[in-house]
Amino acid sequence: MDTFFARHRHYWTQKRYQKSSFVGLILFVLSLIVNRYASFYATAQASNSVTDLLLDNIPVMRVEWIVNDVAALFGFSMIFFILWQPRRIPFILKAVALFIFIRSGFIVFTHLAPFPERVYLDPTDIFRTLTYGGDYFFSGHTGMSFLMALIYWQEKRVRYYCLVVSVLLSIGVILGHLHYSIDVLAAFFITYSIFVLAQRFFPYAYNVFSEGQRMPALEKSSELEKVVS
Repeated sequence: MDTFFARHRHYWTQKRYQKSSFVGLILFVLSLIVNRYASFYATAQASNSVTDLLLDNIPVMRVEWIVNDVAALFGFSMIFFILWQPRRIPFILKAVALFIFIRSGFIVFTHLAPFPERVYLDPTDIFRTLTYGGDYFFSGHTGMSFLMALIYWQEKRVRYYCLVVSVLLSIGVILGHLHYSIDVLAAFFITYSIFVLAQRFFPYAYNVFSEGQRMPALEKSSELEKVVS
C-alpha cells in the first residue's frame, strides 16, 4: 500500500503530469458529450436494416451477461490497473478520448437500423445511458477492450486479459445480433490505427509517462500535444 501511494505522489507532484492528466480528462468528458449527440443523430436518422452473412445464419442468443456484465467488470478491472500504475493515466485519457471522437464521426455517417432479430437490452442499463442505440459502426465493445490491450502490450498478463475480453465481447455482440459483423471486424483495424494516431499526437504522454522513457519535453512533443497539454 505504501508503494501504491508513493507512485501517486511521484507522478501527481509533477506539474507536467498534472496538466497532461487534466487536459486528458477534459478531452475525455468532451468526447462523451460528442458521442451522445452523435448517437442521438444516428438513431434519429436510422433507415433500414441490411442482410448480414453471419447474423442471417446465427440464431439470436441470450448474451446480456456478456454485453453488460462482462463489459462492466472489464471496465472496473481496468480502473484498478490504471490506478495501480498511474503513469499511464495521461495517455489513456487522451487515447480513449481520441477513440470516442473518431468513433462518433463514423456513426454520424452511417444510419443503419438495428438488425430485425436481436437480444433485448435493459434501456436503464448504465451503458445504454451513454448512447441511443443507433451507434453501430464500429463496435465500441470490441474496440475499447482492444485499445486497452494495445496500451498495455508490454505487460503480458494484462495484454492477454484485454485480448480475451475483446474476443469475448465480439462474440457476444454477434450472437446477440447487437452489431453487424462488419462493425466488429473493422473495429480491430480502426482501433489499431487510432492507437498509432494517439502515439503520434501525444508522444510525450505515451513515451515518458506510459513507457517510462526519458525525453526532452520540447523536442519530443508533437505540435498538437504542445497545444493541448
